Amino acid sequence: MTSKTPINLGKVGKKKLNVEIIRTAMSAELDAISLYEQLSAQTDDVAVKGVLLDVAREEKTHFGEFQEMLLRMDSEQVKELEKAREEVKQFGEK
Repeated sequence: MTSKTPINLGKVGKKKLNVEIIRTAMSAELDAISLYEQLSAQTDDVAVKGVLLDVAREEKTHFGEFQEMLLRMDSEQVKELEKAREEVKQFGEK
């Protein structure tokens, strides 16, 4: 894994604890997606590749669930996400 869970979440204020828990879970899901997609690219076994990519897709759903929770809990994150969408629009749409 590339990210690390904070050693002591006790240092996080009670008000922000759940937000930090969700962010840590999101980070773990991103690590899992990356790992499974990288492993799938290295195998020639169609079944192994299929299972890895299927699990990676499931992890993307998990990430989305955590993101939805984060957006419910952190109004600043909502504002910044909207700002980011507008900034990306400057580069054109696919």
